[in-house]
Amino acid sequence: METPLLSIRQLTVDFKAETGDFRAVNGLSFDIPKGKTVALVGESGSGKSVTAHAILQILSKKAHISGGSIVFNDPQNASYDIAALGAESDAMHALRGGRIAMIFQEPMTSLSPLHTIGDQISEALLIHARVSRGEARKRTMDKLARVGFPDPKRALTTYPFELSGGLRQRAMIAMALITRPALLIADEPTTALDVTTQAQILDLIKELQAETGMSVLLITHDLGVVANIADEVVVMYRGRVTETGSREDIFRNAQHPYLQALMRAVPRFAMAPDERLTPIREIKSATLASAHAPERIEPKGPILKVENLTKSYTLRAGWFSGKMLKIRAVSDVNLSLPVGKTLGLVGESGCGKTTVSKMIMRAMHQDSGRVLFDNGLGPRDVFELQGDALTEYRRSVQFIFQDPFSSLNPRMTVYEILTEPLRIHEIGTPDERYARAKQLLDMVGLDKRSLRRYPHSFSGGQRQRLGIARALALEPRVLLCDEPVSALDVSVQAQVLNLLKDLQSALGLSYLFVSHNLAVVDYIADTIAVMCRGYIVEEAPKISLFRNPVHPYTQALLAAVPDPDIDRPLDFAKLRADRFSAPSQWPEPFRLLHGEAGVMKEIEPGHKVRLSYRAAQEAA
Repeated sequence: METPLLSIRQLTVDFKAETGDFRAVNGLSFDIPKGKTVALVGESGSGKSVTAHAILQILSKKAHISGGSIVFNDPQNASYDIAALGAESDAMHALRGGRIAMIFQEPMTSLSPLHTIGDQISEALLIHARVSRGEARKRTMDKLARVGFPDPKRALTTYPFELSGGLRQRAMIAMALITRPALLIADEPTTALDVTTQAQILDLIKELQAETGMSVLLITHDLGVVANIADEVVVMYRGRVTETGSREDIFRNAQHPYLQALMRAVPRFAMAPDERLTPIREIKSATLASAHAPERIEPKGPILKVENLTKSYTLRAGWFSGKMLKIRAVSDVNLSLPVGKTLGLVGESGCGKTTVSKMIMRAMHQDSGRVLFDNGLGPRDVFELQGDALTEYRRSVQFIFQDPFSSLNPRMTVYEILTEPLRIHEIGTPDERYARAKQLLDMVGLDKRSLRRYPHSFSGGQRQRLGIARALALEPRVLLCDEPVSALDVSVQAQVLNLLKDLQSALGLSYLFVSHNLAVVDYIADTIAVMCRGYIVEEAPKISLFRNPVHPYTQALLAAVPDPDIDRPLDFAKLRADRFSAPSQWPEPFRLLHGEAGVMKEIEPGHKVRLSYRAAQEAA
């Protein structure tokens, strides 16, 4: 057999904590063959990233390798046992960023905000290869073009904050690949990205691997990604390997109960109407089982209606140009949310989904159009509400934020977080608020003893449940859920999605569920509206939408969702063309030229699609 590029044997990593030593990686052994992709799979906290940091000797000061070996058989040089090298040794400096490169999970925090993209990428080349600054600049431009930057020359002088998430991740890939490494470690390289951008990044990694012959260690919890890109799979749980094998073996014949449970937790398009996701740890709640909606007058029509909503932003065209650019973020959006139902709003980052939800919340004012809310006494325009009527509306419509880490105040205890809405709205006595806080914790499946703890002591999924509990404190009618599961593991995601479904049936809630993942929206929504460049391009009951997606953008979104089924691979060739998100490049009858809004036309009951004015008139 050929010698593997990297061979890990009995690797053990310990952390020194205030409560005593903690073993994050326990006797880990696996190989990475030359030119192959090995996926390291598991939930947060299973030891995946710690393993990657050990390979690069970039462990935190509290961690140390306490046993085992990491043998790197460099095709251009000698073999090294990385575990025996000092983190600051010359050999390690040569390997790190040179022969072994890494793409980190969060491109915004991994790139320096003070340096241009060009400087950051060429720095790796200047350190590891003897080249002039001119040569480094030229190779940096070539690499930026290779990873899909639309204007590589301009990108050299661009700062990270000026780029979208997808382009920042491409810059990270260019930085990792500029030195032509033998091993690329990709730590959750697509977690925070849209499904279309994610598919393009995965395609890019596969293509570059075929070109350069490098090996890839892909760290992920997304089994859909694994099914599309991995050659071999290593499944980790609590620092140990539970199962390992080829992609074919793992997906066709999963043996370990943990891997089987992970697979059952992933939302799939082929699920039966009443089928539930099966999280690894189910949320138990006695309060939720006996909960019921408060007595209130139900509206006769939709509880929330958006009519012709439009929002534009004015930006400076350049620092000294004096010219202003007008960007239309939301164009003539119409939505309707029935009582007790879920409306899914789907689209890529920057399409206007969050702007719509913020305008519904009245956290942002519209340019034109209106939002109607019906509390049972007839619809009223939200933008005209004042005084007590506005306070009542704010009680009735609550927000669940995307990021469970930054949406909770780190200086407030759980008790203070959950009772703050009650204090602001002057509801209840201190004793009643305390009882309500305990009830809310139990409703979302958290221990009542957590009231005195701070957010930092909870996992991401637990924090998101705290966010849901806070949103429920005022007994709202509508929840605006802005990407509430995009930052979570698949198993925790399943917990939160099931919890939202249970809360809806128990409390009669209505949801506007914003997401870029159609598989997640398919699981939770009744009706789905697809948004692109500020327009709603297609809207339909979910069964119609998935059975018969008509708009090219909807088809592209569906094609981009990685399915954890090796018999349904991503169509990378279809996704390489970036035309699907440019209205002027859509095929007829969908093409929208500059300034044209088009018309929503019903093609079957409840199923509408946006056509150009001319096509709509011809069809009429």
